[in-house]
Amino acid sequence: MALEGFRPTIWSKNFITNIEKALVYKNVINTDYQGDIAGGAKTVKINELGAVNINTYTEDTDITVQTLTDAQKELAIDQKKYFAFNIDDVLKAQSNVTLMERAMQMAAFNMADTVDKYIAGLYLGAGVATSNMGTNGTDLDIYATGDGYDQTISVFTNASRYLDEANAPTIGRWVVIPPWLHQYLKQAQIVDNAEGGIKGGDATAYGNGYIGNTLGFDIYASNNVSSGASWINSRVMFGTRDAISFAGQITKIATAEVEKQFGTMVKGLYVYGAKVVRPDHLLTAYLAPAGLST
Repeated sequence: MALEGFRPTIWSKNFITNIEKALVYKNVINTDYQGDIAGGAKTVKINELGAVNINTYTEDTDITVQTLTDAQKELAIDQKKYFAFNIDDVLKAQSNVTLMERAMQMAAFNMADTVDKYIAGLYLGAGVATSNMGTNGTDLDIYATGDGYDQTISVFTNASRYLDEANAPTIGRWVVIPPWLHQYLKQAQIVDNAEGGIKGGDATAYGNGYIGNTLGFDIYASNNVSSGASWINSRVMFGTRDAISFAGQITKIATAEVEKQFGTMVKGLYVYGAKVVRPDHLLTAYLAPAGLST
């Protein structure tokens, strides 16, 4: 039998680990409802308590008792992605590397990349009001030289101000930027040109896209930042970790012998969903390098 002793449960654990290593946006969202889909739920209902009114008290006058209202948001687990491949037993026997392990690692990375792009595409769910941060369809052009240094910094300070005005928490604020904006941070001398991280930061903490913390944000760089008409029109999200919720799980990983061949097939199904649950804690800047926007 091909790949004797192969145990799907072991590969499932490896698959989860590899996904989490490659998922940049996983660092800036919450997975509070991950456990709720363990039983195969297709929708997670998230309860939300309405505001509690504050009233002026007048002596000898009856008070008004408010009936609290609740609202529900739904996190739909509506994304379903799979992989399926087979490895010829003769090829495996002649290979100097563990093909199955390498193939599973590649499947995990590619699955994570797909999920990452999906989360990055939630930028339209941002609810924090902004100005001088571009709009969907009209990007804010940022120059790489001269006043562009000030523009780059202004984007971050403006984002911080708008989140403050929306009463968003200051702890755990984040931003995911495209490579060209990472370069601009270097040119503004906020980021070290050699290491690529925030100057004076702890270089041992870098990894999985993390650059460092400055101007009030944990900064990550990713090629998966959503773009508009072309790759340079970037939809840069700033937010807090409670802004976006994500839940996902591997529902099945199975192996089987390939019929009429000496080989083994591996297939896996991953289901997930993500939603902006706190739009008041998320803003999007529509940015492009000047002279290159479309």
